[in-house]
Amino acid sequence: MTDMLRGFHVIISTYGFWLPNDPRGSWSDWVRRWELLRFGPATKVQTRRSVAGEPHDRALRTAAKAVLMYPEVYFSGKQALSVGVGFRRAINEGNYVVHACSILPQHVHMVIGPHKRNIRRIVGHLKGRATQQLALDGLHPLAHFHQPDGATPSPWARNSWAVFIFSEKHMREAIQYVNDNPLKEGKPRQKWSFVRQYPLDEAGTLTRSKLRR
Repeated sequence: MTDMLRGFHVIISTYGFWLPNDPRGSWSDWVRRWELLRFGPATKVQTRRSVAGEPHDRALRTAAKAVLMYPEVYFSGKQALSVGVGFRRAINEGNYVVHACSILPQHVHMVIGPHKRNIRRIVGHLKGRATQQLALDGLHPLAHFHQPDGATPSPWARNSWAVFIFSEKHMREAIQYVNDNPLKEGKPRQKWSFVRQYPLDEAGTLTRSKLRR
C-alpha cells in the first residue's frame, strides 16, 4: 500500500538560516519583524520537496540576514554533539523512532517514523531538549544575548519543514538523502545512538544501528 503514513522527513534550521521571506519559499505565513518585512512578505510554499536548490536572489537573501536581531547560528562540532545528546533524551522520553539523522552547522535532517504525537510537537520536543543540553554544556551559541523579556534567544528557527512519507520508495530515498547530506558539505556520514535501522528485522522489531554516541 502506498497511502499508509510511513514517516516524516524533517528539516530543522538554526536561527537565521532560513528566513520567512526567503526568495526560494518558506514554511511561514507571515514575517514577524518589520525590519525583515521590507525585503518582502512571507513566501510560504505547499510543495513536499526541498526548495533549497531553487534559483533565487542571493543578494536579497544576504541583505535580509543583515538585519537579524542576533547573529546567525552555526553549530561547531562540539555543539552538534551536544545537540545530539539533547535529541537522544527527547527521543527516549517520547519513544520516537528515528531512522536517519544528520546534524549540520545550520540545519538538521531527520527521518522520523509515525507516532501518535503531532510531528510539530515532536520537533518542538527535540529542539527544546537540544537547547537545554547546549545550555547545560555551556555551549549555547546565543548565551550572551537576551530577548526583551530577559530570556536567552533560541538557537533554532521558529518553524520547521516536515515532508510526509507514504511510500516505501520515498522512505528509503529520504533515509539515503539524510545519510548522504553531510557529504555535500565535505563532512563524513554521521552515526547516532538513537538512530534505528529501517525496516524491521526478522524478529519483527527495529534493530539499533551501531552506536557512536
